[in-house]
Amino acid sequence: MFNNLRAALLVPDIRKRILFVFFAFAWFVFMIHVQLPNVNEAAWQRVLQGGAFYNLLGFLSGGALQRLSIIAMGITPFINASIIMQLMTVVLPHLEEMAKKGGEEGRKTISQYTRWLTIILATLEATFMGVAMRNAGVFYDNSIAYLVFAVLAMVAGTMFLMWLGEQISDKGIGNGVSLIIFIGIVLNYPTYIAQTYASASQGGESLVNLVIYIVISLVVIVGIVFLYQGHRRVPVQQARRVVGRKMFAGRSTYIPLRLNNAGVISIIFAISILLLPQQALSWFNRPGATGWIVNVSQFLNVWFTPNGLVYNIVYFLLVVIFTFFYSAIVLNTTDIADNLKKSGSYIPGIRPGQPTVDHLNKILMRITTAAAIFLGILAVLPGALQRGLSITTFYLSSTSLLIVVGVALDTITQIEARLAMRDYRGFIKR
Repeated sequence: MFNNLRAALLVPDIRKRILFVFFAFAWFVFMIHVQLPNVNEAAWQRVLQGGAFYNLLGFLSGGALQRLSIIAMGITPFINASIIMQLMTVVLPHLEEMAKKGGEEGRKTISQYTRWLTIILATLEATFMGVAMRNAGVFYDNSIAYLVFAVLAMVAGTMFLMWLGEQISDKGIGNGVSLIIFIGIVLNYPTYIAQTYASASQGGESLVNLVIYIVISLVVIVGIVFLYQGHRRVPVQQARRVVGRKMFAGRSTYIPLRLNNAGVISIIFAISILLLPQQALSWFNRPGATGWIVNVSQFLNVWFTPNGLVYNIVYFLLVVIFTFFYSAIVLNTTDIADNLKKSGSYIPGIRPGQPTVDHLNKILMRITTAAAIFLGILAVLPGALQRGLSITTFYLSSTSLLIVVGVALDTITQIEARLAMRDYRGFIKR
């Protein structure tokens, strides 16, 4: 890996792309410190202490939410819009036809739909946040005009991050949106490390427990690497073909079925379902309020705390369910079987058509079961370790681990692909 990175820096085009990525990171860090005006920071910190959902969003945005920057919502609305559009392409035949047969124009149209949906979701999220902050006394100016200004500023911040991610994908290396989330997570770790070191030096943390925590975390990271890199190779035999006067012999190949087709989406879905309703109810649960909202909010606060047993059991089950659900959407075994049949290929021992679909579904069920159980354990493991080892200053969530490791592997793979392309072109020129 380090040899490839060193070789990439020696290539002018790749070096230019890598430097552009770091330039975009610098802009992201700068935007974190562009705060909304007329904000009562003490009141905002009190609001953050009572909201786990806010802490999650702040962690993914590099601390922009804690500073109440104009990019406080991060790139989350765009991610949600992308997921919704991906699901809609499966549900709506028009979008499915556009995605499969529309070519470049179809992809551009779907991308435009995603941008408009991002604006709608960002506006709704910013409005709810603005109203909640206004009710909590976060704004010195409680006028409607300032509320509209705050909503527009946060929506503009999200749109800027979306544009920045597209620029990274176009002029840099890797997926721009993923890299923005990546840097947002990584920016938090120096602070956590410094806090942990200070606490350990003063006797606040047990050194033995910290070592055990670090060792288990490294083992988990290795497991995530295997989860991302692992795939099941389904053998495929290509039939002999006659093209003109030439006969091409059949050859053997394989279909790589990824072990983890859901990625980090299943964990994000699960934690959103657990935290978002509770946070939404807290927005309407004012002091002195009565009614069903207060009763439901108190029930969730008692039974669905992140440290509670019920919360972690439901969290595990939701991750498993969403892993199966999203894997079935991402990987369409019927399309794979149809493409094999059209190309004259087949799986040895399996007849084309529905038997091939059933065979692929059987394999997919096995590998998805293993991935779902691993992701479910990974979702609840960091919290259990922190409570069991009494680690209070260092925060290492399953979502951040999956995103950081997955984005890093994807970026390194793209660098290696560009190096291989350059070597191939050089060989052709020689």
